[in-house]
Amino acid sequence: MNLLIGTFTIGCILSLLALGVFISFRIFAFPDITADGSITLGAAVAATLMVRGVSPLLASLAGFVAGMLAGATTGTLFTRFKINPLLSGILVMTALYSINLHIMGKSNVPLLTVTTLATQSERVGVQLMGGATSFNLAGWDVSVRDASVLVAVALVVALTGVLLYVFLRTNLGMAMRATGDNVQMIRALGVNDANMVVFGVAISNGLVALSGALLAQYQGFADVGMGIGMVVWGLASVIIGEALVGTNQVGLTIVGAVMGSVLFRLLVAVALRWGLSPNDLKLITAVFVFFALVIPRFLRKKRLRNAHA
Repeated sequence: MNLLIGTFTIGCILSLLALGVFISFRIFAFPDITADGSITLGAAVAATLMVRGVSPLLASLAGFVAGMLAGATTGTLFTRFKINPLLSGILVMTALYSINLHIMGKSNVPLLTVTTLATQSERVGVQLMGGATSFNLAGWDVSVRDASVLVAVALVVALTGVLLYVFLRTNLGMAMRATGDNVQMIRALGVNDANMVVFGVAISNGLVALSGALLAQYQGFADVGMGIGMVVWGLASVIIGEALVGTNQVGLTIVGAVMGSVLFRLLVAVALRWGLSPNDLKLITAVFVFFALVIPRFLRKKRLRNAHA
């Protein structure tokens, strides 16, 4: 049961990554590779600040802001300097590797003796349970720490999803969505589409960095290599979420991204439980995303052929 709770917790944490990828890939059709560096940036900033005595909440918010700066840099390279969007993300991601090393001062920052959001959630859970460190749930022995962290992370994700939904329905959010749908139209309305792209990519990477900050606190360390392949993970979560909800409505797509992240993490946990080597995890993820991208297109073509027939 604790393994299942841990799987749901990591899935919820990485759902923030999925929401960030959803903004860049789906709203703006912007192939942003910066996320691989931004998730590590958020973890590095948060971990370094917490080691120096900053509260976990402020450290996490600082990681979010750092991710926004990284995303804004990528957007600026694309809009102001006319660099290919894919190349812009690669440039910033490459630079972030060295920046993250400078922030942490080493390749790994442990948080086992530092107060984090995970330890604070555990304290609250233990107090609510009258000092008990575990409880019985449907015949399973559940750790109070694991259950408390899951509840706290779920609340953070729910609050973030609601705020993102409300924001996307404001005038600024509608302008962002319109920029992704039709650049010519938004220009005709007098909106600066370049600023919209920069702001949107900044928010995207801010969410990715926040995911990294929470992930570091849950795992108990920040590592310079923890962001490798995370863009693929986020894209897989978005694709699964779209298949689950089957609609383009903003609210449902946000819920779908969260559900897709949790489900994808659950599938990975099942695969590892059945004997899949952890060394093959990234390869399996890439193969899954490939089929998830190809199969819907194949099915659409097949339906069109059947309709013409």
